[in-house]
Amino acid sequence: MIGRLSGTLLAKNPPQILLDVNGVGYEVEVPMSTFYNLPNLGERVILITHLAVREDGHFLYGFATEDERVTFRQLLKISGIGARTALAVLSGMSIADLASAVALQEAGRLMKVPGIGKKTAERLLLELKDKFAKVLPGVAAASLSPAHAAQSDIAHALLALGYNEKEAGAALKQLPPDVSVSDGIRAALKLLSKG
Repeated sequence: MIGRLSGTLLAKNPPQILLDVNGVGYEVEVPMSTFYNLPNLGERVILITHLAVREDGHFLYGFATEDERVTFRQLLKISGIGARTALAVLSGMSIADLASAVALQEAGRLMKVPGIGKKTAERLLLELKDKFAKVLPGVAAASLSPAHAAQSDIAHALLALGYNEKEAGAALKQLPPDVSVSDGIRAALKLLSKG
C-alpha cells in the first residue's frame, strides 16, 4: 500500500499530476482542492495517497490533507460512488461545506457538483449522516454555525423524544433562526403538541 509520496512535481494536467519520487514517475489523480494548492513545476510536494487496485489497473489518488483522504475513503464506501465521483465531490466543495450539507441534509448543495443527481445526493446525505461526526469530528462541528448547531441540537432532541424527521423538520421551520437550544425545544414541543 502506498500511503504517502514525497517528490518533485513534473507535470500538472488536471486532475492528474506526475510526481518524480527518486527517479520513479507516479501518475496521481488529485481533487481540485489539492490541485490549486500545488507548488510550481520542479518544486517538492508531499501528498497523502490512496491506492486503488482494480481489474483494469492500479490507480493512485493524492491529497494535500489527511481530512481529504478520510473524506474520499468515506465517499468510496457508499454504494454507487466511485473514485471519479468522489474526486468530483471533493473538487466541487470544501470538506466543511460537505459536512455542513450532510449535517443540514441539503441535497441541493450536493446537486451543484457535476455528476451528482438527486438520487445520488440523497444517498450521499443518508450514508454520510452519522459518519462525518465519527471520522472528522472537528470538521463536522466547525461546519455548523452557532445557529445551525442549535437547529441541529433541537432536531436531535425532538428525534430522541420520539418524533420523526418530518415532524421535527416542520417544527424547526417555524422557529426563529437565532433561537437557543432550550427555547427552541420548548417552542417546538408546543408546536408539535398542537398538531
